[in-house]
Parts: sequence; C-alpha cells; structure tokens
Amino acid sequence: MSERLQKLIANAGYGSRRWAERLIDQGRVTLNNHEVKLGDKGTIMDQVAIDGRLIDLKRYHEDETKVIILNKQAGYVCSAKDEEGRKSVFDLLPENTRWVMVGRLDINTSGLLLFTNNGDLANKLMHPSSEIDREYAVRVLGKVENEHIAQLTNGIELEDGFAKFHRVTQGGGEGANRWYKVVLREGRKREVRRLWEALDFRVSRLIRVRFGDIRLPDDLRANRVEYLKPKQVEALLKLVKLSS
Repeated sequence: MSERLQKLIANAGYGSRRWAERLIDQGRVTLNNHEVKLGDKGTIMDQVAIDGRLIDLKRYHEDETKVIILNKQAGYVCSAKDEEGRKSVFDLLPENTRWVMVGRLDINTSGLLLFTNNGDLANKLMHPSSEIDREYAVRVLGKVENEHIAQLTNGIELEDGFAKFHRVTQGGGEGANRWYKVVLREGRKREVRRLWEALDFRVSRLIRVRFGDIRLPDDLRANRVEYLKPKQVEALLKLVKLSS
C-alpha cells in the first residue's frame, strides 16, 4: 500500500513527519532516484534517499498493531533524549520496535502510559476530538469543600484557556492529605496539577490509572510493561475508527 513519503520516513524512525516534510520541501529527498514534492507517495519497497544516502524503510515495519502499557515511576522523563541526562521511559521499552507514546506524563507523575507501533492510532488517541477519558488518582494537601469540587467540574480559566474535570470523586485518606479520582478528556501539560493549584491546593502525588477502557493492572510493577491482548487492541482501533 502506498503512503505519503513523510509518513514512510517517520515510521522508519528517521524523524518526525514535519521534519520529513521540510526535507522534501528543500529538495533533499529522492524516490527511486527522482526528486519528490510534498504529497508524493511510495511504498516500503521503494528506494528513498535523504541527501543522497539510502534509508531503510523496512527496519521497523510491522503488519500487526501492538500496544503496551508501561507503569511509569516518578523520576522518569517522557522524551527519548534528555539534555539533563535524566532517566527516560524509552529505556524501559522492548527493543526492535519503533514505539510511539500516547500522550505524556510529567517527571513527577507515575502510572499508566500507552505505547504503540501504529503512529496513526497514537495520533487519533491523543487528538482532543476523540474525547477519551484519562483518569488520575490525585493526593491533595488542603481541605477540599463541595464548592471547590463544583469549580473544578464547572471549569477554570487557566493561562492556556478554559479547563475542567469531567468528574471528581473522593478516594479516601486521613489528615491534611486526601485522595481524589479525577477524569479529564484532554491532555494539556500539567493540567491536573494546574487545576488544583488554581484553587491554592498542592498536589502531593499523582498517578494515572486509566486511559479510556484501559486500566493500570494492579499487579504490574513499577517500570514494567505489559502487552495489551488482541481484543483490547482491536477495541482501541475501533474507538478511533481505524481498521485492524
């Protein structure tokens, strides 16, 4: 099946689609020894070169969509390379597959992270139009009243726009720290923490426990991965209207 060249280059792990688009636009990419333009298509069997050097479009090619859960531990960053030399979640993943992360968690947040070898699936799962639940267990320092819950679910204006929790429920705890379960349907940077901080509460711990119908397994140890079952993968593909 033919696909746009920028997608083939990205799927082979050479860079992002936007990076590949810039190379094509600059005339640095050839297809079977012919210069190409944006919109041109090819297959993994074609000879594609960047700056005259052939690249291997088949090195990460897999027909089967795979999805894994990582139980991320706090202290790991969600980028492949870190200028400060901090530990990366990508060092914890199975090798020989080009894994695409579905959303991110900040360095101090733990819990469920999804990765897939299907870039289209990852993009659709992350897109705000999908409105997929993201559920977190959050430990909050301070006395939370019903009026605060109402504000959090009705919405608060943050520096990057209006935001709210779709649902907030109590999760127990004693003393100054109490646990709550909160549900978002988007994934803006530090959104859970910023919503609580807007009401002068401090989040002392944050764990993502669910993404859509996928829950963090109780028996999955920190920094370990688990493959989703084929039926679970098929359900994710159907959720975003992709064929299996």
